[in-house]
Amino acid sequence: MEGCITVINSGSSSIKFAVFDNIEEDELRLVYNGQIEGIGVSPYFKVRNGAGKTVDEQHLENSPDYDHENLLCLIIAWIRKHRQQLGLDLTGVGHRVVHGGRKFTAPVIVNNEVLKSLELFTPLAPLHQPHNLASIRSVMKLGPNIPQVACFDTAFHHTNPPVAQSFALPRNLSDAGIRRYGFHGLSYEYVARRFRMINPDVAAGRVVVAHLGSGASMCALRDGKSIASTMGFSAMDGLVMGTRPGNIDPGVILYLIQEKGMEAKELSELLYKKSGLLGVSGLSSDMRVLLDSVDPYALEAVDLFIYRIQRELGSLAAALGGLDALVFTAGVGENSAPIRSRICNAAECLGLCLDSEANKKGNTKISTEDSTVSIWIIPTNEELMIATHTRDILRKQAK
Repeated sequence: MEGCITVINSGSSSIKFAVFDNIEEDELRLVYNGQIEGIGVSPYFKVRNGAGKTVDEQHLENSPDYDHENLLCLIIAWIRKHRQQLGLDLTGVGHRVVHGGRKFTAPVIVNNEVLKSLELFTPLAPLHQPHNLASIRSVMKLGPNIPQVACFDTAFHHTNPPVAQSFALPRNLSDAGIRRYGFHGLSYEYVARRFRMINPDVAAGRVVVAHLGSGASMCALRDGKSIASTMGFSAMDGLVMGTRPGNIDPGVILYLIQEKGMEAKELSELLYKKSGLLGVSGLSSDMRVLLDSVDPYALEAVDLFIYRIQRELGSLAAALGGLDALVFTAGVGENSAPIRSRICNAAECLGLCLDSEANKKGNTKISTEDSTVSIWIIPTNEELMIATHTRDILRKQAK
């Protein structure tokens, strides 16, 4: 049998997965990818083959039986059945794990000791870490002999200089791990590698990548390495996101506690699930809905989204000492020409000149030839990045 790697990316309301084969070759080939969305509301299961054709699709009855663990069992059972039909042997499972703390700065094979260490970071990523780790535990039960590899969203940013990681807090708190970690690292790592293949000269320079989706952040790259990020201690900092506020004065939090009587659970719900585009618009966290709306609050939410990106782009350009390229990625960054246009127009002072037609078509390069800063669209592929790390670490273990 040929080998295959399964990638699992568990979130709070969805589980994404992908299956890759030909792991003995340099090129990994996508066999299947799919997801279960709407967990806890109306679970919906969909799988496509490597050519993008839907091969299975079903609405699942919403019931207590369909929690993350049981839904993951459904996914694993589906993968087992179909990989056997294709003659594929499951060689390993790679997981996206949002937080690796200071300890884990590279992918690692998971054992019970590693799992216990990763549980300590759950308070730093409460929306993601519990589900990431639950998937690992489920696979341990279903296939205890299957090697599993954890790949961390924080790891890519360990190259940030100390000054970019520090808060101005008493040293005992910094020593205890309160620092800027940065997130979306698997996405940035993939985009950095892909950009080097597309245009190695520009990719070696001063680049800002804008990962714009429901979760949104930006990262400054020098020679493909992260030197600064808009996200910090948690995945809540920086840009306005679908339901998260991004940068916020700590005094606001103190006010909500002292004057409004909010407790930790209520604050967490507010900051993680009720703010951002949803909170400002009162309508939706989906940028497509907001762009189609004439509601003044929807327009205000989009304006704030653009403004915060404009501010952070200037900050990251300053950290780089200049700017050679801006790269858009993730759902909004890859697919919304109006958002890209507004961001580039707002940042003309930095030397960005957008080619309107190329932007509308979604070309890879969307800047004019005389633009001082080149502008690009590079679709991200976190699943392929995880599969690549999983293959590489299992190869090393086998030697």
